[in-house]
Amino acid sequence: MAGAFKGFGQKAIPFLKALDFHQSREWFQENRDLFDSELHEPFCDLVETLTERFEAAKLGLRGDRKKSLFRINRDVRFSKDKRPYNRHLSAILSPDGSKMSQGVFYVHIGLERCFAGVAWWQPAPELLQAMRKAIVTKPAAFRGMVSSLKKAGLDLDPEDCLKRAPRGFEDVGEDDLAQAVRNRHFVVRHDIDPATIHSPALVDDLVGFTLGAKPLLDWGRAIQGTAVAA
Repeated sequence: MAGAFKGFGQKAIPFLKALDFHQSREWFQENRDLFDSELHEPFCDLVETLTERFEAAKLGLRGDRKKSLFRINRDVRFSKDKRPYNRHLSAILSPDGSKMSQGVFYVHIGLERCFAGVAWWQPAPELLQAMRKAIVTKPAAFRGMVSSLKKAGLDLDPEDCLKRAPRGFEDVGEDDLAQAVRNRHFVVRHDIDPATIHSPALVDDLVGFTLGAKPLLDWGRAIQGTAVAA
């Protein structure tokens, strides 16, 4: 299969380490060919291979090599940290192939860690409100989703949750529901062993994770439909 993911180059992580050390546009341009061959082109192949596999699995997620990757360049306009380059490369596959839609797959290859996620990240206020209402009014569906995730070895990430109940949800008594309505995002994550990124088997690992996370996608999509209709 042309463009099939064969693995990241052996110099992918060393390149990121060197780039982080130099943080220089001159160094990056001098080593652009290495970035392309070891990291960027394999990442593009990964996106396209995952798109085919996700379509076959009816996961409703897709991307392409031009739109899905985030730039290695940092946006430093409003940051005190003026280093020009990220310490990672990442991409999103989504229902419409853009980076703007919700209910997405994210993959991140970086110095600190390599991981994937399935997320409803920073949902618009009306969707977040609808999700919180669904947790309270249809607790069996929410708990069923959480249970299905646990069977796949996944848990909702409580990162960045509110310290107090949001307005209108102060009286939620059951602990699991009270915790859930404080979420700003609904996310599950999967750590990738950095040693495995050089093999085509990474695709099977990521497809398996995303299939395990499908209950979260399905739960959010059902609510999204009612939120949009409303």
